[in-house]
Amino acid sequence: MTIMGGCHCGKIRYKVEGEAMTHALCHCTDCRRHAGAPMVGWTMYPKEAVTVVQGAPKTYESSPDGRRLFCGDCGTGLFYVNDKILPGIIDVQSATYDDPEAVPARIHIQVAERISWMKSAHELPAFERFPSKL
Repeated sequence: MTIMGGCHCGKIRYKVEGEAMTHALCHCTDCRRHAGAPMVGWTMYPKEAVTVVQGAPKTYESSPDGRRLFCGDCGTGLFYVNDKILPGIIDVQSATYDDPEAVPARIHIQVAERISWMKSAHELPAFERFPSKL
């Protein structure tokens, strides 16, 4: 399987070759703060499966061993690596795929840090677009 993806502004493009090891929805504080979202989808691959084909992501040392790679122009988070905990592995932010449905999510991780209201977020009213009344 080949998956293409990139950042919001289009300056960084990447290609993923092969099958994902897993696709996890992460609820950790670091992921939430970096993305500004209540959780982040990460698809895990061997490092050699991911190739940046356009542009060059910047690297942020988000922890002593963790590195987050992102677009320096628009700020889109793209990849995460941690050679100490996950040697030879790269995580790709799955919402940056051209087809974000290409790899269905399989697990929730770091739920010990999950925002409490996320446990029942799927029960909230849903609208196709914006509701007429808030």
